[in-house]
Amino acid sequence: MKYFWYLIKSSLEDLKRNKIRTFLTSLGILIGVLSVVLMMAFGFGLKNYINEQFETLGKNMIMILPGTGFSGSSGGAGLIGGIQFDEKDVAKIKRVKGVTEVAPMTMKSVKAEAGGKAEPASLIGSTANAFSIMSQETQVGKVFTETDVLKNKKVVVVGDQIAVKLFGSPASSLGKSIRIQNQRYVIIGVIKKIGSIGASDDSNILVPHTALLSLNPSKTFFGIYLKTTDDKIVTQVKNDIKTVLLRRYKADDFSVTEQSELLNTINTIIGVLNIALIAIGSISLLVGGIGIMNIMYATVTERTKEVGIRRAIGATKKDILFQFLSEAAIVSIFGGLFALALAYLIVVLIQPFFPAVINAVSVLTAFGISSFIGIFFGVFPAKKAADLSPIEAMRYE
Repeated sequence: MKYFWYLIKSSLEDLKRNKIRTFLTSLGILIGVLSVVLMMAFGFGLKNYINEQFETLGKNMIMILPGTGFSGSSGGAGLIGGIQFDEKDVAKIKRVKGVTEVAPMTMKSVKAEAGGKAEPASLIGSTANAFSIMSQETQVGKVFTETDVLKNKKVVVVGDQIAVKLFGSPASSLGKSIRIQNQRYVIIGVIKKIGSIGASDDSNILVPHTALLSLNPSKTFFGIYLKTTDDKIVTQVKNDIKTVLLRRYKADDFSVTEQSELLNTINTIIGVLNIALIAIGSISLLVGGIGIMNIMYATVTERTKEVGIRRAIGATKKDILFQFLSEAAIVSIFGGLFALALAYLIVVLIQPFFPAVINAVSVLTAFGISSFIGIFFGVFPAKKAADLSPIEAMRYE
């Protein structure tokens, strides 16, 4: 243990001799480790956020979508491509055993106008069940009811962003009118703010689908959302729904997706993307490692005579090897520590806008990578120093 502390103390003293060089060498590692840690923080944060959002929706939610699902263009009943569902489909699905709530959905990208202002929004026509199925609650006001749907009432429940942008605050928007494609609707409620990643959902406007006949004269839907009595029967309900729809459509015309399937797909995509981003960030780690190796080779050359003197007074090859290796490791670890501190600061600053998170994996990765880089790229110049002949080293000028 004394030998270990002696190596650290000796290495720190040697590194202090040229502080600028030590700092610049650590800087290369700092940038590399910072890139990797931030990429991991973004990836973990996004994954956690999405998992939390899916948890709020519940495991017993099923989505029926045209074609292969969320993989097409945006806008209207053809949001995803393929067939368009209608009231007959909704009625048949309601009769499937185990289905408790059904909400057909029609969607259109529009501009909501009020008081001379205009704000882009997603107009979603549905039934009163949509709010409970998607676990949406109002922060002020109320949601529309089935009676409103039956009476074709032109009432809307808007997202937080719409209320703030057009009226200044959610409370002040209640009872106000907004114009959407030359049709007037009255705001009766404002949905709770979703947050940074879900900011697009804060621009949603939900309206009884029966009040959208001028925008949806065909009375079709881009999708149908539903919930089952229990998450244990989701698979059975899915199969029953497929059986019902296959009587009218081809197998490729629609998809019946449960929460877990969609979540697994999204997590897989995020995982692949995160690996790609980390790989890109690792390039700077490689550059930093090469920088350490170059500096250490230069240091060995500068200190050749010193190495010869140390060998002459009893230092072994192992002592010289560990001496230079510890210097490279310390430079790299310092870079990793500063990178971790800087990454933590950046994450704190951006958390109000993006749910990035630094966890134990990120910390261990930072220490592991920085230590490995220092040892791996430091071993070659350290071995060169250890292999120097004592007599030739002392004669070196």
